[in-house]
Amino acid sequence: MTITAALVLFAVIWFMTLLVVLPIRIKTQGDLGEIVPGTHAGAPEVHHMKKKMWITTGISVVLWAIIAGIIISGVISVRDFDWLNQLEPRE
Repeated sequence: MTITAALVLFAVIWFMTLLVVLPIRIKTQGDLGEIVPGTHAGAPEVHHMKKKMWITTGISVVLWAIIAGIIISGVISVRDFDWLNQLEPRE
């Protein structure tokens, strides 16, 4: 795995994890009953963004280490997903 591939893998894992973590423990204006005129009731009032970024980074590092380890060790390769036999045979 190249450095670029490792960084891209980490970025994809980080953003996917962020999308999972974002809605956790969010308090909206509608929940608090203090809706600012011109905004949606579902707009976040308390979002704990800094804490969520750290949680996302921690989870992403663990997931990245596991997935990168699997890729580097060769336990799973691209050939394992070649169900239509389109890759050239191994020499």
